[in-house]
Amino acid sequence: MPRQLNSADAAATHEYPAMVLLVDDQAIIGEAIRRALASESDIDFHYCSQPEEAVTVAERTKPTVILQDLVMPGTDGLTLVRRYRENAATRDIPIIVLSTKEEPTMKSAAFAAGANDYLVKLPDSIELIARIRYHSRSYLNLLQRDEAYRALRQSQQQLLETNLELQRLTNSDGLTSLSNRRYFDEYLGAEWKRAQREQTQLALLMIDVDAFKGYNDTYGHVAGDEVLRRVAAVIRENCARPADLPARFGGEEFSMILPATSPGGARLLAEKVRRAIETLRIPHACSPTGGFVTVSIGGAVIVPGGDADFSRLIEAADAGLYQAKRNGRNQVVMA
Repeated sequence: MPRQLNSADAAATHEYPAMVLLVDDQAIIGEAIRRALASESDIDFHYCSQPEEAVTVAERTKPTVILQDLVMPGTDGLTLVRRYRENAATRDIPIIVLSTKEEPTMKSAAFAAGANDYLVKLPDSIELIARIRYHSRSYLNLLQRDEAYRALRQSQQQLLETNLELQRLTNSDGLTSLSNRRYFDEYLGAEWKRAQREQTQLALLMIDVDAFKGYNDTYGHVAGDEVLRRVAAVIRENCARPADLPARFGGEEFSMILPATSPGGARLLAEKVRRAIETLRIPHACSPTGGFVTVSIGGAVIVPGGDADFSRLIEAADAGLYQAKRNGRNQVVMA
């Protein structure tokens, strides 16, 4: 008489659908197990009689449990168990080994090969169904955990990317995409402490667009913003080392933090930037330096020592910038 499903069984039936693959060369065994499972609406049954096709069939049918006969023509069941475990698509599927006798040595070999369970055929239908449901439920829970883990990792990756983007926006100037003044101060402070600790040179360039107020008054603020973006692009392109930091200091003033850079190296880079901006040939009718947008650059190099903080380096580079302005603009002065 078919077993009656109670409400708990019905819930389990709906929640944990099982897919059984029997691999056995004896058709009579296949028919017997098919009949044992026929009344179980939550268990779908598939049968494979050819051992050489077993892994392929398992890949195609995606069972939640494999019932594997231990003795088959041409190969033994333990070899197939190992093949399931070596295959990425089947390695986690529970395997119940079917044997003709209860033998401890064979049981041990089956578990060593990767089997999850061992039954003597033909097993009692109630026990068989219970084991199928148990292993199916465990396997489906594993798949759900893996999916939840993948979703968690994806969520964590998205959160990381969002945080990195937020950090980038927090540290960046909205107009030029260079580092902003806040991050400039933070970075210069850190590099100052490093140079102080290691007693190495730290260079700073302060860059100012010449007669920028006159440019805005003549061409408008939209054109002025475009000039700042183009100047910023040149400055960014000339920060060749990972440790170099280009920043918008404020208004039309920019800066370049250059760790471990000598006075000669800082001057050469400053001249390169100055010439590159002059080469842009951006018309500037109010320019006192020849009708095009130019910049003045002041630089300083210090080996930090004593109790002085990084403001000393800013003041020294500023002094060079003011001297460049007084000398006629469009030039570099190292303090």
